[in-house]
Amino acid sequence: MSLTPKTDWNPETYARFRGLRLRPAFDLLAQVGQVPQGVVLDLGCGDGALAGALDVQFVDHATWGLDASPAMLAKAKGYDRLIEADAATWQTEEPLSLIFSNAALHWLPDHATLMPRLAAMLAPGGVLAVQMPRQYFAPSHRFLRDIAAALYPDRFDFARYEAPVHPAQAYWQMLSPLGDVQAWETEYLQRLDPVSDIHPVHAFTQSTAMRPFVEKMSEAEAAAYATAYDQALTSAYPLLPDGSCLMPFRRVFFTLRV
Repeated sequence: MSLTPKTDWNPETYARFRGLRLRPAFDLLAQVGQVPQGVVLDLGCGDGALAGALDVQFVDHATWGLDASPAMLAKAKGYDRLIEADAATWQTEEPLSLIFSNAALHWLPDHATLMPRLAAMLAPGGVLAVQMPRQYFAPSHRFLRDIAAALYPDRFDFARYEAPVHPAQAYWQMLSPLGDVQAWETEYLQRLDPVSDIHPVHAFTQSTAMRPFVEKMSEAEAAAYATAYDQALTSAYPLLPDGSCLMPFRRVFFTLRV
C-alpha cells in the first residue's frame, strides 16, 4: 500500500504515545555515525518529532522532511524544506548524505526494490538508516486481521496479505552487495497507560495499524469491530491492577553505508 492514506492521519492521536514511538528512532540514530556533506532526509517525517534531534546531530547539513500526510506536515517544524510526496515514487538529484526513516517504510511494498532505490540516492559514504515495526504476527496486529475477516469477510482479501517487514537477516542479505550493513531486531516491552473507554493496546494501534481496516467500515461496523477487538486484547494483554498493560513490540533496524 502507498504511504498516501485514504483518509489523512490524526496527529493528535498518533502523538499520544510519542515517547514509545520515538525511543526506537533514537536507538537507530545512535548507530548512524558520521555522514558526508549533503542533505539529511527524514523520510516519513510525520509531525516533525525528529527534526530537532537530526539538526543537532548533523548541524552542518540541510534537513528535509518528507511525508504524504498534509495534516502531519502542517505540524512539522524545524526542517529546511518540507516535501509532500509518496516515498514509493519520490526521487531527487540532490546528493543525500543520510536517509533516515523511522516507522514508515513498512507501509510500502516490495522492499527488495524500494531499499536499493533509496540507497541509489545517497552520496558516496552516505547512510540509509531504517526502523520498522515487525508486529504482523503479534496478537495486537493478528487480531485486526482475524476479526475483520470474521465480521466482514467480503471486505478484505487476506489471501493477498503478507508480512510487510522481513527479519533483519533478510535486509542484510538484500543490501550487503551495496555497502556495509548492520541489521538487528529489538523487542521493546511497552507499558501502556490506562485508557478510559478502550483497551490500552487498542489506543496504541488505532492511529496506525487499525486505520486500513476501519477505513473500509461504516461507523456502526467500526464500533462492532472495535468492541470485538477490545475483548480479544483483554485475553492476550491482561490489564494490570491500575488498568495499564504490558505490550511486547518487535522492531527491525538496519543501516547501510554505501
